Amino acid sequence: MAKPLISPSLLAANFANLEKDLEIINKSQADWLHIDIMDGVFVPNISFGFPVLKYVAQLSNKPLDVHLMIVQPEKFINEVKELGAMMMNVHYEACPHIHRVIQQIKDSGMKAGVTLNPGTPVSMLNDIIADVDMVLLMSVNPGFGGQKFITHTIDKVKELRELINKSNSKALIEIDGGVNMQTGKELVDAGADVLVAGNAIFRAPDILKTIQEMKDL
Repeated sequence: MAKPLISPSLLAANFANLEKDLEIINKSQADWLHIDIMDGVFVPNISFGFPVLKYVAQLSNKPLDVHLMIVQPEKFINEVKELGAMMMNVHYEACPHIHRVIQQIKDSGMKAGVTLNPGTPVSMLNDIIADVDMVLLMSVNPGFGGQKFITHTIDKVKELRELINKSNSKALIEIDGGVNMQTGKELVDAGADVLVAGNAIFRAPDILKTIQEMKDL
């Protein structure tokens, strides 16, 4: 079984010394950098906007895994593309015309991801699973870091893996929320490909060692 990809969550970094944390991630075995953009409307919190992210993009040498927790994310495809993002991930719940948004993201040259909230069933992806490059399953309710992992996510990963295999989709499975060594191992065993981790990485005594250990799950 392939080792999981690790995407440290910028939301948990030290913004009083962001350059230092990004330098550590650049030196690490992390595969991507996960960026959560929140608007205070779709989720009950606000994170950071594009002026900050342009600075982050200049400092990071990891592919940018951009997760938009916002209404009308399709309005910002060009801005995300201009960051040099590798992946633009939008919420199924925020896009009434999800297939169109997926195609717009791909037409821009980025990979397209779709996120499901904890209360949204995997079956909602039946008609688009072959079109997406990645599905992100939220294992906490989006909007805040440090929440408790929702254990039902393990079953959703297994169900999603079955759907991907059945449809011959190439989509990766990414998990975000409450990911640590213990939950990460369970998720990888269930079929997850990409682990997003915030506090488990940035609050660790040795960030480089923690990332390497996660890759070895």
